[in-house]
Amino acid sequence: MAWGWDEGPSLDEMVVTASRLTDQTLNTTTLDTNDLASKRYVTSDTASLLRDVPGVSLQGAGGISSLPVIHGLADDRVRTQVDGMDLMTACPNHMNPALSYISPTQVGKITVYAGITPVSVGGDSLGGTIQIESMAPVFASSGQDNIVSGQLGAFYRSNGEILGANAIVTLASEKLNLTYSGYTVDASNYSAGGNFKQSGPAALGRGWLDGDVVGSSAYQATNQSLGIAYREANHLFTAQVDVQNIPYEGFPNQRMDMTENDNTIVNLGYTGQYQWGLLEARTYYQTVDHEMQFGDDKQYYYGTPATIPGMPMNTKADTIGALLNAAIDLSERDILKIGGEYQGYRLDDWWPPSGGNMSPNTFENINDGSRDRYAIFGEWQTNMNPQWMSLLGVRHETVITDAGDVHGYAETNGMGTMVNNQLIDSATFNSQNHRKTFQNLDLAALLRFTPDATQTYEIGLAQKSRAPNLYELYTWSTWSMAAVMNNTVGDGNGYIGNLDLESEVAHILSATFDWHTPDRAWQLKATPYYSHVTDYIDAMRCASGASCTAANATTTDQFVVLQYVNQPARIYGIDVSGRMPLGKNEWGDFGLTGVLSYVNGTNLDTDDGLYNIMPLSATVTVTHQLGGWNGNMQLVMAQEKDDVSEVRNEINTPGYGLLNLNGSYSWQKTRLDFGVENVFDKLYYVPNGGAYTGQGKTMSINGIPWGIAVPGLGRSFYAAVSFNF
Repeated sequence: MAWGWDEGPSLDEMVVTASRLTDQTLNTTTLDTNDLASKRYVTSDTASLLRDVPGVSLQGAGGISSLPVIHGLADDRVRTQVDGMDLMTACPNHMNPALSYISPTQVGKITVYAGITPVSVGGDSLGGTIQIESMAPVFASSGQDNIVSGQLGAFYRSNGEILGANAIVTLASEKLNLTYSGYTVDASNYSAGGNFKQSGPAALGRGWLDGDVVGSSAYQATNQSLGIAYREANHLFTAQVDVQNIPYEGFPNQRMDMTENDNTIVNLGYTGQYQWGLLEARTYYQTVDHEMQFGDDKQYYYGTPATIPGMPMNTKADTIGALLNAAIDLSERDILKIGGEYQGYRLDDWWPPSGGNMSPNTFENINDGSRDRYAIFGEWQTNMNPQWMSLLGVRHETVITDAGDVHGYAETNGMGTMVNNQLIDSATFNSQNHRKTFQNLDLAALLRFTPDATQTYEIGLAQKSRAPNLYELYTWSTWSMAAVMNNTVGDGNGYIGNLDLESEVAHILSATFDWHTPDRAWQLKATPYYSHVTDYIDAMRCASGASCTAANATTTDQFVVLQYVNQPARIYGIDVSGRMPLGKNEWGDFGLTGVLSYVNGTNLDTDDGLYNIMPLSATVTVTHQLGGWNGNMQLVMAQEKDDVSEVRNEINTPGYGLLNLNGSYSWQKTRLDFGVENVFDKLYYVPNGGAYTGQGKTMSINGIPWGIAVPGLGRSFYAAVSFNF
């Protein structure tokens, strides 16, 4: 939820000073309200707020559902928290990730841990941790009258004819804060910077799509939040209810589209400062009802004659969580942080019959799925002297998963050209033990040396673990039509689960070199890293089943059916970031910032490239500030992507360079944002955008062309106005 927007009295110093207990490593990036102000209206995708963070890239998805990638590790391999909650994806295509549940205008602060992550903020992940926080609550000063504050805003973006609005209203006294926030957005399909396919009908019985229009990229969403906060001396209690409705979100790299997503979250929190240290507690509950079907740009009717109305797919999930953490001041130099967490996740994924081969029964993709996670950790931070700091931590997690028996649309194996092995596959799955227990151990050791005010050095070692998710374990059908509906990575292929999967375990070595002036007006920071992952969950061409043919095993220019498998992997790379002033005169302050990232990922069994690996990329921004004016000229560059995952027939993408311009002007309580993305309307392809499956006969595995990558956004003008009161 979002709290008050206006500046106002903050919480007591006890909460603010607690930041010294949060183990901020050098490879941590924090974005506050000032950093986020110019980004809120450029995108409706909260994950896109991270696009300039060192080490972070994005896996393409729907217009509000991109998945963050840290050092080549995406989705569930990154721990993503929203207001202290670990929210789970509830979809066989992972269309509703955690960051899709909070809008950009509701975000108050983002903290990204890339690489070595303290065990107090890690867990059940490999790549790092992303923490999203809503606006902090504001209260009236002592003796001040009750305050009413808030913001009204509206925005427009030309590419996709995107219209949206947001509102925040806060009523606050010295001890009580009541805040409502709302956000709504409506977008049509966006256009690329040129024709990437032929113009023509989107699909049988569907409308026309020009050659530059990216099918299935439209979306609509509404978020509403109501929160209450109460403070008493050194104690803060919070309660919030978030409700989201997405009536439609297209996915240009998935076979299906989201046709309904209803989400409700209840989140209760407590923070208290005591003489001995800080205590934090939280409990939360989320329920999600999710529906998929073929959207406006994908073929809806199938069969001969074409009268079968699509393929409805439904998901219902409930998540309950609780955590209790304490940061104890053992001495002037020693801090002990201990805590425990629980998360319970329940999932049902079923596909109602629609006719033909998709009848007469309901297809049970995952039946009575469960994933329970129990975690405890301890972390010891020692400030040995002003020059040396150490951090040691250990975390243990028990993850228990289970699922019930399943059946397909029909208790048969098909016939003729429609052999689908539904009976064989379900019988094989049902005969096995579904209950799995994973014991995961995380370790972290970090040493920091600060010889003076202009340089800091840090080196860290870590072991991090992640247990498989339910879709990696329990999806069971080898039928290509069912398999392509189970795809969390957007590559157009089909995936089959594997009950024999083990937890992924990464051993990471990382160092950070930070050179800067005392005021950090000039800074250069470099973080090289190396990670060896035991039992990395990759994929192999399926060995047996309805779709596991000789052609499937050898083809290099079609979509294929794969099965999840544990294999060793290696990932290494470097992140470089910096800033410097360019000059200050009567024309304003000029500055330069830049980020460069390189990552290399290899499957050590097959010598194949890993999926989701961003090629060498860099962003350079010239900044200008004068009075209420802030302007940026940004150059975004990426190298050709030719080191790809061959087992997936991943598509190469050419290199590119894009120019973005944006500016803002603030006066009194009004702010105007405007700019142009992709100024020269360049046609480019998103390296981690996946395969274009946004139109056509997407139910059939190779009923649509292979080899087209999802293109990026063409030229787009945007403008937004916001008024604070």
